[in-house]
Amino acid sequence: MTHLATEVRLAILAIFGAMLLASIAVLTVSWLRPQLDLRELRARIRTWWIIIGMFIGALAWSPHAAILFLGFVSFLSLKEFLSMTPTRRADRRVLFYAYVAVVIQYYLAATERYGMFIMFIPVLMFVWLPTRMWMIGQTDGFLRAAGTLHWALMITVFSLSHTAYLLVLKVGDTPRIEAEYPSLIGEDFPGPGLLLFLVIVTESNDIFQFLWGKSLGRRRVAPTVSPGKTYAGLIGGIGSTILLAMLIGPRLTLLDMPRSLLAGLLIAVAGFAGDLCFSALKRDLRIKDFGATLPGHGGVLDRVDSLVFTAPLFFHFAYYCYG
Repeated sequence: MTHLATEVRLAILAIFGAMLLASIAVLTVSWLRPQLDLRELRARIRTWWIIIGMFIGALAWSPHAAILFLGFVSFLSLKEFLSMTPTRRADRRVLFYAYVAVVIQYYLAATERYGMFIMFIPVLMFVWLPTRMWMIGQTDGFLRAAGTLHWALMITVFSLSHTAYLLVLKVGDTPRIEAEYPSLIGEDFPGPGLLLFLVIVTESNDIFQFLWGKSLGRRRVAPTVSPGKTYAGLIGGIGSTILLAMLIGPRLTLLDMPRSLLAGLLIAVAGFAGDLCFSALKRDLRIKDFGATLPGHGGVLDRVDSLVFTAPLFFHFAYYCYG
């Protein structure tokens, strides 16, 4: 962990401390109220220990190890998405290129090739995949198949890969950065802190919206899409997420208080939108979860659905702020 800033190490310790408190709380409730069925909650906490352990372990090892871990998350998410969406038998050969795209996209992130990183999937794969599909010669269901495959790559690979590029994002040699943080010019400090900030704020936003919605929620935002989402949850979640971002942003990143506030607002709104978007998608597909890879949480894609929307938006926000 020597490559991690002190603030990042303290944040990691705080995360493990929070998980330990949650585990102790569940054990205490189980002992005091044995009649309560807490099996799902215990499964969720055990899964969180595994997820956090693998994520922090990779992050502590090296930025490239963390990028490899994030690429594996994208691969699993893509696999889950394609297994749950209808595809034509003839397109099985085309799916090979979709999986290869995962490797190429994360390689571009790891090697800091920003230009190709930004255009590879939205431009090159957008052109190549339908081209390969018409070569097969089957036109029935072409539009649906092409749209499904391209959307799969956009949400599970392109969007999520922005988390990987955060790890290699460098501080720009701009007058503001040079004046405020002269010792950090050319250093790798921002990456782990930015990624940790994004993940903490995004996941906390989900929790805040759930707690506010359960405690005060009455009026639903989108009753036909997600009956559990209320205006109280949305507003309370946004406010709580902004406060959290303002608290940890200046410590984990180079974002000052105003920019941390804007980042918190951006993540809160985008995370809410992403959650509802995936709820609508699952209702359309008539499924509850995208898989059962993570006990208590469903599939990998169910766990990163908010990140699909928050990661690219926060990346470009940070990219602009850091120069």
